[in-house]
Amino acid sequence: MWLGPEEVLLAGALWVTERANPFFLLQRRRGHGKGGGLTGLLVGTLDVVLDSSARVAPYRILHQTQDSQVYWAVACGSSRKEITKHWEWLENNLLQTLSIFDNEEDITTFVKGKIHGIIAEENKNQQPQSEEDPGKFKEAELKMRKQFGMPEVEKLVNYYSCSYWKGRVPRQGWLYLTVNHLCFYSFLLGKEVTLVIQWVDVTQLEKNATLLFPECIKVSTRDSELYFSMFLNINETFKLMEQLANIAMRQLLDNESFLEDKSLPKPRKPLKNISALKRDLDARAKNECYRATFRLPKDECLDGHTDCTLWTPFNKMHIPGQMFVSNNYICFASKAEEACHLIIPLREVTIVEKADSSSVLPSPLSISTRSKMTFFFANLKDRDFLVQRISDFLQRTPSKKPCGSDREWKWNFGDPGCEEVPELPSSSPLAVSPTSALNNRPVNFCAGEVPTASQGLLKLFRRNSEELLGPKGAKEKMKEESWNIHFFEYGRGMCMYRTAKTRELVQKGIPENLRGELWLLFSGAWNEMVTHPGYYADLVEKSMGKYNLATEEIERDLHRSMPEHPAFQNELGIAALRRVLTAYAFRNPTIGYCQAMNIVTSVLLLYCNEEEAFWLLVALCERMLPDYYNTRVVGALVDQGIFEELTREYLPQLSEKMQDLGVISTISLSWFLTLFLSVMPFESAVVIVDCFFYEGIKFILQVSLAILDANMEKLLQCCDEGEAMTILGRYLDNVVNRQSVSPPIPHLHALLTSGDDPPLEIDIFELIKTSYEKFSNLKADDIEQMRFKQRLKVIQSLEDTAKKSVVRAVSGDIGFSIEELEELYVVFKAKYLMSCYWGNNRAAAARRDQSLPYLEQYRIDMEQFKDLFISLTPWSCGTHTPVLAGRLFRLLDENKDSLINFKEFVTGMSGMYHGDLTEKLKVLYKLHLPPALSPEETESALEATSYFTEDVTTEEMQEDKGRKNESCQEKEEKGTSPQDYRYYLRMWAKEKESRKETIKDLPKMSQEQFIELCKTLYNMFSEDPVEQELYHAIATVASLLLRIGEVGKKFSNRPMKKSEDCKTHNTQDPVSEEESPTSEQSQNSAVEQQPQADHEDKTPGDAQPGKTQEENQTLGDGAGEGQGSPLQLLSDDETKDDMSMSSYSMVSTGSLQCEDIADDTVLVGCEGGSSAARYGSTIDTDWSISFEQILASMLTETALVNYFEKKVNILQKIKDQKKVERQFSSSSDYELSSVSG
Repeated sequence: MWLGPEEVLLAGALWVTERANPFFLLQRRRGHGKGGGLTGLLVGTLDVVLDSSARVAPYRILHQTQDSQVYWAVACGSSRKEITKHWEWLENNLLQTLSIFDNEEDITTFVKGKIHGIIAEENKNQQPQSEEDPGKFKEAELKMRKQFGMPEVEKLVNYYSCSYWKGRVPRQGWLYLTVNHLCFYSFLLGKEVTLVIQWVDVTQLEKNATLLFPECIKVSTRDSELYFSMFLNINETFKLMEQLANIAMRQLLDNESFLEDKSLPKPRKPLKNISALKRDLDARAKNECYRATFRLPKDECLDGHTDCTLWTPFNKMHIPGQMFVSNNYICFASKAEEACHLIIPLREVTIVEKADSSSVLPSPLSISTRSKMTFFFANLKDRDFLVQRISDFLQRTPSKKPCGSDREWKWNFGDPGCEEVPELPSSSPLAVSPTSALNNRPVNFCAGEVPTASQGLLKLFRRNSEELLGPKGAKEKMKEESWNIHFFEYGRGMCMYRTAKTRELVQKGIPENLRGELWLLFSGAWNEMVTHPGYYADLVEKSMGKYNLATEEIERDLHRSMPEHPAFQNELGIAALRRVLTAYAFRNPTIGYCQAMNIVTSVLLLYCNEEEAFWLLVALCERMLPDYYNTRVVGALVDQGIFEELTREYLPQLSEKMQDLGVISTISLSWFLTLFLSVMPFESAVVIVDCFFYEGIKFILQVSLAILDANMEKLLQCCDEGEAMTILGRYLDNVVNRQSVSPPIPHLHALLTSGDDPPLEIDIFELIKTSYEKFSNLKADDIEQMRFKQRLKVIQSLEDTAKKSVVRAVSGDIGFSIEELEELYVVFKAKYLMSCYWGNNRAAAARRDQSLPYLEQYRIDMEQFKDLFISLTPWSCGTHTPVLAGRLFRLLDENKDSLINFKEFVTGMSGMYHGDLTEKLKVLYKLHLPPALSPEETESALEATSYFTEDVTTEEMQEDKGRKNESCQEKEEKGTSPQDYRYYLRMWAKEKESRKETIKDLPKMSQEQFIELCKTLYNMFSEDPVEQELYHAIATVASLLLRIGEVGKKFSNRPMKKSEDCKTHNTQDPVSEEESPTSEQSQNSAVEQQPQADHEDKTPGDAQPGKTQEENQTLGDGAGEGQGSPLQLLSDDETKDDMSMSSYSMVSTGSLQCEDIADDTVLVGCEGGSSAARYGSTIDTDWSISFEQILASMLTETALVNYFEKKVNILQKIKDQKKVERQFSSSSDYELSSVSG
């Protein structure tokens, strides 16, 4: 590689000059290549510790002039071949020219100019890519690839100098963090350490300091714990490791593979030694934090942030904080937590103007909105640039019709001061033709069906209770008035100033008239609804009338959703719930529908119209409670882990007791998944939901801790889980909301009473107040950090559970032990995951469907199977192994979708490793019959197939017909009704009943297939210790079987017909004899004709390899004579003798080229040439052999029996496979180079 000329001092230090001329030196690094001794070890250590580029490029060319002491590096190379090429170019193109110059400075200038020119020419085509990553970083990536054998697609994110603790000894080296791996390399005085860990294998990441280790990072996998320390910036390293492990967990969880973000803004200044990927990941982390803080849509990307102050009119102060600008929003967060948060959607902005600076207020900026609010920012460092960015984003923002947000809110939710809406029957005109709040057009979701609720169901189904006129009604009015005053001071709608005062009002309970409005605001659902007008209506239209598993589950749960509430005791409420849940299932098929969603959605519908409830559900499932409602409720399990951790921290006495009782796992799922709605009286639980939409999951954890704390004494005296659950259930049942104006709804858990004592009531507002007093120091950032840690643990334990269930499911029918199956599963899964990130991402990802059973989730294709087969098979056949692997794959792939699952994979492996000789031979036999033997591999594929269809058992044919009939029935059933589970039950029953295949069920083998089998056996024995014995044995068996097949023809065909066939054999097959190989001719002549030779006393065992050539010649000569010697004309004795002779000859022929099987043309007939040329006229289509005959013949040879009954340890094979799989070098550059010379 040519280098931009760099000055080099002390050219001789650590380098050896190998070639020189008056102007250039070619040097090699000391210690690289042969020898090196102690100096080489020292230099190698220095190179690793100092991260010298000589690790990658141990050769270089320097330019020098005779009188100058300064050298210039002009080229470097990783191999002698590369550097020699550069050296020769310099000698051929520059030496002559340079000798003309008189002035040495001119020589140097000319050389530098020439080298710069070459580099510019080389980089012309690669300019766009080369700007992405700095040169030093590219060099590090090159080192990583070379050191660990990684392919081009594996991207390096960053690398750090650190120490790895091996025992109590620190090994200084370099830690490379790639998208899919953590790698470490150290070389100290000949002692080398190479580590490679996949992120998907990491079970725990911790940053801690102990007495033994200074501040260090601990990386745990299932097998080991690794400690790294002495980082320059441990926090940055740890954060990046967390991010990469998190991406890997997402890949395991929902199959999202890492895709680089190409739309990142280019840095204004070139960043030194930071890769584009690192910038990408940093931007992702900032975006996630920004979106979570301000509850913004998932596609919102932060453009930048800057320090500033915000004038807050409610307290007449300039509050210091940060302004954040993104594509569609301007946000502000004060430095003092909760002093003030502000979100200004750009769609609301009308004017952005720079005000005059003053010494009191430098660089002020005012932003006005459509709702007549003006926000005043000051102390902006780069105001002009900021205004330019905001105006750019404003130009891209789609214009909306100007309408005041106050009016919009009031239209939607009713004036807070207006009278109650009277109860409406479901057939009322208002309910029949609602109007969308967003675009004033009628929305008829499904004509002729049940009408849509245009507002919260609570307004339609509220009973005229006296509560509205009593003290509770007065309290409700006071709450509404408090909020109206708050709106007047702090603003209303999305641009409201959110402060500690807002939180206090939320804690006191949101008035029922404002609940829907404020839920939409605080959750951020309002933003998504406004920016997607008509989206919900379209979804409902598309999803109505369609059936799938999700819609079936929804139908089943509709009448279980708050059945005690009058809103869901009639078709209006039920239909609204059906539409919202179905629309969401179609929006997000990965979640579809999960139990508990119905309970939450039914409560949302009480306070919001359908569209608003839908967008609130989106905010809940996709942002506020991530991964809660997927098939494995991962999010809830993660937060359950956090709850356990917080219990240990805040309630240490209770924590141990709860662990012993196993209560936390039971309670937390029901509490978290339904936000307490299923365990508390409705009026109380709704107040919890109010606070949740404002505070997020932090509040749910806070209240959960307060509940445990309140019941601590009773729980400590519990004896079992049931007792603890009863105590908590009774407590939650008696959490009351005395301020509720709604009539109380009977609660299902109210049956939990004990004795005659009236239960003690707990006020919900007191409980909330206590939770803030005792546990308010929980921070949202800390919870996110804990979520990451728990997510690693939860997903890895789910993966372990999946592994155990898969292994348990297949272990009954397979010969492998549980341990072997678990190891095979790990290897199988790793191969699948590798294809996700090193192969074609999308194709591999598309194969994994989370809704399928665990067994079906990971499936591999033929190429991946070949890799695994080659490394794990006990039947290694050299270059023939991939062919055998392809055949086994086709045999295992019963549904012909070109993918096999784990059960099919281990079934194939077990056939080779377990069972007796018969079972193993049966597998080998099947590999040489269709469908395993593909048409391309044999000349007479059609003949072979027709042969099979004649021999195939009637039972198999009936099974096929049965399958077809069932598939037709299944299609009919699917077309008219939801999926019929009875079909699957029938299939399952049939699988259980399937009888064991016997050797009689196997079809016969044609001559061509038999030749392929012999070829495989020859290749299989090629590197065996008893190779010669095996060759001799298989040759004996092969010749015997060829004779048996020949004799078999006598019984299968009519005598006259057979005689004619033999006489006219050559005229029937038009292919000329020249085209078929001589040895195949000789084989055929041995099989079909009887040469005049007398070997009466010989037996198959008497064959001598020494006689092979002479006898083969005899066979060759016999090929042209005696065309018609029908078998039936010979006496029994003669037949016996001739069989002996023929066997003997075939042994010889088979033994001819046993050293070089590739040239064996007797039995290895399918190497090279066209199919016609390969076989010519030698294949006899009437010839056939059965499995019993092959088995019986093989049993006569001890060597063959021993070979197939030999035990092979698959665990050792797996261990070797893991080393080979990643192709990671196990020796240093120095050792490698010394081997290669």
